[in-house]
Amino acid sequence: MAPRTRTAVSRVNLTLATPSVGSEAASTASQAATQSTAQSEPASVEFNSSFLNGTGAAQTDISRFDKGNVALPGRYRAALYVNQVWVGTAEVTLRQLDVPGHPVRPTFDRDLLERIGVDMTRLGDTVLARLGTATGHVDAPLPDLIPQATAAFDMGEQRLDVTVPQAMMSRNARGWVDPKFWDDGVPAAVLQYNANVYHSNGSGFANTQSYLGLTAGANFGAWRFRYNGNVTNSTLGGTHVQSMQTYAQRSFAPIKSQLTVGDSFTDGTIFDSFGVRGVQIGSDDRMYPESQRGYAPTVRGIANTNAKVQVRQNGNIIYETTVPPGPFEINDLYPTGYGGDLQVVVTEADGSQRIASVPYSAPVNALREGRWRYSVSAGQYRNTSVETHPFVFEGGVQRGLNNFVTLYGGTILGEDYVSAAAGVALDTPIGAFGFDVTQANTDLHSLGTRSGQSLRLSYSRTFAPTSTAVTLAAYRYSTSGFLDYQDAMTLRDLALHGTAFTNNGIQKGRLQLTLNQYLGKYGSVYASGYTQNYWNKTGRDTAFQLGYNTNVGRVGVGVSASRELDANTARWDNRIMLNLSIPLNIGSTAANTQTSFTHDSNDNSSQIQETFSGAAGKDFDVNYGVTAGRTWGSTSGNSLNANVGYLTRWSQLRANAGYANGYTQAGFGATGSIVGYEGGLVLSPQTGDTYAVIEAKDAAGARISTSPGVRLNGRGQAAVAGMLPYSLNNVEIDTKGLPLGVQLKTTEQHFAPTAGSVVRLKFDTEDRGRAVLMRVRRLNSDAVPFGADVLDAGGNLVGSVSQGSRAMFYMKTPEGQFRIKWGDGNTQSCTVRYALPKDMKAARGTAAATVFADAVCE
Repeated sequence: MAPRTRTAVSRVNLTLATPSVGSEAASTASQAATQSTAQSEPASVEFNSSFLNGTGAAQTDISRFDKGNVALPGRYRAALYVNQVWVGTAEVTLRQLDVPGHPVRPTFDRDLLERIGVDMTRLGDTVLARLGTATGHVDAPLPDLIPQATAAFDMGEQRLDVTVPQAMMSRNARGWVDPKFWDDGVPAAVLQYNANVYHSNGSGFANTQSYLGLTAGANFGAWRFRYNGNVTNSTLGGTHVQSMQTYAQRSFAPIKSQLTVGDSFTDGTIFDSFGVRGVQIGSDDRMYPESQRGYAPTVRGIANTNAKVQVRQNGNIIYETTVPPGPFEINDLYPTGYGGDLQVVVTEADGSQRIASVPYSAPVNALREGRWRYSVSAGQYRNTSVETHPFVFEGGVQRGLNNFVTLYGGTILGEDYVSAAAGVALDTPIGAFGFDVTQANTDLHSLGTRSGQSLRLSYSRTFAPTSTAVTLAAYRYSTSGFLDYQDAMTLRDLALHGTAFTNNGIQKGRLQLTLNQYLGKYGSVYASGYTQNYWNKTGRDTAFQLGYNTNVGRVGVGVSASRELDANTARWDNRIMLNLSIPLNIGSTAANTQTSFTHDSNDNSSQIQETFSGAAGKDFDVNYGVTAGRTWGSTSGNSLNANVGYLTRWSQLRANAGYANGYTQAGFGATGSIVGYEGGLVLSPQTGDTYAVIEAKDAAGARISTSPGVRLNGRGQAAVAGMLPYSLNNVEIDTKGLPLGVQLKTTEQHFAPTAGSVVRLKFDTEDRGRAVLMRVRRLNSDAVPFGADVLDAGGNLVGSVSQGSRAMFYMKTPEGQFRIKWGDGNTQSCTVRYALPKDMKAARGTAAATVFADAVCE
């Protein structure tokens, strides 16, 4: 078909220079509206039927193709896009207006204007009077209210696209989502699991260790109920159950705060974080737009074999996994407060352990101008390493005075302990500085009283000319009488039990640094570490990680050095490592080889390893690795390790086995989530705090393109974890692989969940039946005209006729009849009766189409 006449439509979005629309501008709205309407509505086209060849083509009625996206008057639930940005969903009214050439147009009332972000103070008096002071009753087309604004409704996508000049919009930060669209989700229960079994055997000694970490919870409205704990078992140590957190939590949008009742960690912004069982309420920065938000560190290390890695903080296991030989990186730790160093325990296949310490302290406490941040906690002190749990209260507040100065302060009031802190954060041209002083008084009963001060200076800056990022540089000096709250409670607990404090050191000075230096085409350098000394013992503790990474052609080169504590000998261990990585092109798989050399100063041993690793599968859902190594020095020997991981629709599975220095090792692990709600149980290989449950009936097997590895189950359901709370999220279904005959009315949805919610996203589908391709002829052997409609017994459009008189349509019943129509005349339609062969009456989707030859259209 070729159009006889065609109207070209272009849209130009103009930005008004004036800050408001007065009565004079409003008086010209009608003229501007006419022009805007012509731009926003679909134009009519007229097709020439003479371009259709064949018998009966000239009589084919093609007038129905003259108009584009036409909707009927009424109210529709639609997605709102303002200046091409999704802002939420709302009820949209389409009205029939007396505008030539335009069937229906969306209309706007005061409430809808506010929802799309229009600054109502910038509208003229005439427009405001027309809308009235109340919401929801008086409405009008958008161009009649705002000149140069347009609105176009897409019936197929159920989407309203609005363009409004920026001068008429409210000033919101980038990434802002109106709290009206924050979704608390549906009532649901969530269970996350991380299971790991690790077995080693050698020299007549065998040991099996297992770990099961669980996070269970339930959601009711805005309330979140959570339990976090784990069970560990070993051949020698028996079984231990650890309950880390049990709490109820909910958010309060007007004050951008979270209330937590139960086990939690205090805000470590001013004081070091510690556990409290009681009540806590404080600011939640996630409720601010992403561009206005003000930290868990990345943990790096080196494994010689298939090793078990534990991350601990304040005596609690917060993460455990198994890693293959070579360097590893853990970048998905949950925040558990802003203070308290992380201990990284690496257990090798032969049972040896190394412990690395990663500094985890508060960054510079600067806030934006006019921002407040606060936190209040009250309850019992919670620490598994002490027997007494005294009452404690902590409060802290920060205030951004302007772009340069932030003031902050706080206090801790507890049994036998009082502390107060005050500080200032300065944003200067040479970097951001933080300085604070803390006074603490402690009553240790039989050990007397202690009083002292602690001064802290911190610094951070990115040096643009040299691409140097000083993430955190801090120095703390404490007098001999100063104790932070956790050290004070440990001493107090020992004193109450008549035990002298001899093991732990009382910190005197501590310097820590985290640095990243980008060197352009020559690579990058990173460094992190700390050094500290004590009042009551000699020596100095120093731990660090240094590294350099670059590429020489396609070869990646890395050099690193680290200092770690060997848990078996209580000695500090210095290690250096050289890595060479080469990517390989092997068909459709992603693979690479890595050669590494490591020297260990503890036993003066050296090791060289060669690793082949990669990923395979349609969605790269299988990952694997094989490592061969040779060790010489104080001990010599060969090693061989292998690991494999498989991402299923229900869980992430991993397995490993190895041999090294006379030891054999094997392990297995699984990670995933189970979400239960009104629609049933849904299993997911992902874990996280906030979920989206997707429902798309009859779309079993379809992939979630925004979450690789996740597919709809047999009931058309899937659970996607890791949604960003209070931010715009989107979920999209890939239609590739859908059963034939199943059509999604929309493939993408946007939403803004609250923290910990389970949001239900329903994708409407249409089961059109089995796809059928049939070659039809009329009684006089003439071809059926191209473009003719195929109608089922109910008169519903189910297909059309293509070239060669082939009817392409969908049918839900295995036998029946359909009607072919190419006009309104008596001779412009015919009927075809059909019956699927018995071997073709099975479920649809088993073949691309069913082909019939020479069916008669009577």
